[in-house]
Amino acid sequence: MVQQQKDKSEKSVATNRKAYHDYFIEDKVEAGIMLQGTEVKSLREGRVNLQDSYASVKSGEVFLHHCHISPYSHGNIMNHEPLRTRKLLLHRKEINKLLGKTQQQGLTLIPLRIYFSKRGLAKVELGLAKGKKQHDRRESIKTREASREVERAMKERK
Repeated sequence: MVQQQKDKSEKSVATNRKAYHDYFIEDKVEAGIMLQGTEVKSLREGRVNLQDSYASVKSGEVFLHHCHISPYSHGNIMNHEPLRTRKLLLHRKEINKLLGKTQQQGLTLIPLRIYFSKRGLAKVELGLAKGKKQHDRRESIKTREASREVERAMKERK
């Protein structure tokens, strides 16, 4: 019940649907993101693309790569660079945990969604992901199709 209240107060800006198709998501972590002024305004307009983006841990800090935030429409020469590397804000213990899992277990950090918290702060939900093989993708599609057919049959029966 607390989770539902939390979700209603959060304004989701962008989701990475392809991440669930290409990866097994094993764990999720919430992180803050350091943005420039015009980036926040572009996020509020929903002009962000998470496809092909990933996060990495370098020298004790976490960075978000290839996240495209379009330039602000009413910006001037002080507009931001769309594909710049952005620093993510996490506690030291969380960074160490992510570093261990990515190095030892071969997991990847994938941004799943960007949203604004109820306090108005921009947050990124990172997923510790393991890549799917082609046969895994096919199997997940088959199970999804089967569950849809069951739902249709139950709906027709009523």
